[in-house]
Amino acid sequence: MAVEVRLPVAQKRVSEELGSQGGLHLVTPGDTISTDSGFMRGHGTYTEDDKLVASVAGVVERVNKLICVRALKARYNGEVGDIVVGRITEVQQKRWKVDTNSRLDSVLLLSAVNLPGGELRRRSAEDELAMRSYLQEGDLISAEVQAVYSDGALSLHTRSLKYGKLGQGLLVQVSPSLIKRRKTHFHNLTCGASVILGNNGFIWLCPTPEETEEEAGGFITNLEPIALADREVISRLRNCILALASQKMLLYDTSILYCYEASLSHQIKELLKVEVMEDIVLETRQRLLELEG
Repeated sequence: MAVEVRLPVAQKRVSEELGSQGGLHLVTPGDTISTDSGFMRGHGTYTEDDKLVASVAGVVERVNKLICVRALKARYNGEVGDIVVGRITEVQQKRWKVDTNSRLDSVLLLSAVNLPGGELRRRSAEDELAMRSYLQEGDLISAEVQAVYSDGALSLHTRSLKYGKLGQGLLVQVSPSLIKRRKTHFHNLTCGASVILGNNGFIWLCPTPEETEEEAGGFITNLEPIALADREVISRLRNCILALASQKMLLYDTSILYCYEASLSHQIKELLKVEVMEDIVLETRQRLLELEG
């Protein structure tokens, strides 16, 4: 009977340049941010003895005279224009409730989705009765944040063919603070898979889809069996994303692809070992440093 023996190895030295994060000001609860009374108090701060003090651990952000602290680990706070991946939790009158990893369930109105066939018309009673045939509890969707209500709940819309119901694939959940904000969050990676990096920390992995048919309206999903090669690529990407998240690396298309290439010398199941995670993330960091120049 074979027994696997794992011995501790010396950690590789990381170049000191990796430690610099562009001069970010990190604070912990109780740290004094400023003693100047001219600054305005924002989220994550409070005043004590004419001093501005941090109430959460995070990064200090300053906009003119307003100072706030962005928590390193917190529930997702949505902004208009964010791309999110969510799960339908309830079908209500003329709207769906969606779990988007925020404090409150988000809302997807019946008037904010494409009807099958791409029709543009007012929603009727028949459409309301057919809501469960479009989306039902447990379905995953990709959407865009259209508005933020006064209580913090998000209003979503899927009025584009790139949004809508998600078919076969894999959902990975990470901290929302690890998702790097980019111009686009939909990527067709060169390794043969597509990824949707939701700003809410939900990441969707799936085989690169064929051209979307306009008459589908975002509700028709492909349920054909996925080839073994595609499943292996998705599994490797999933383990790479978990490795990057465990080392607190920002997740975007370049970092994920570099980590995927660094992992090719290992088997997929080996990527769950701590020492292998550290090795491939270290190589990814070095490549990103070289890219930034």
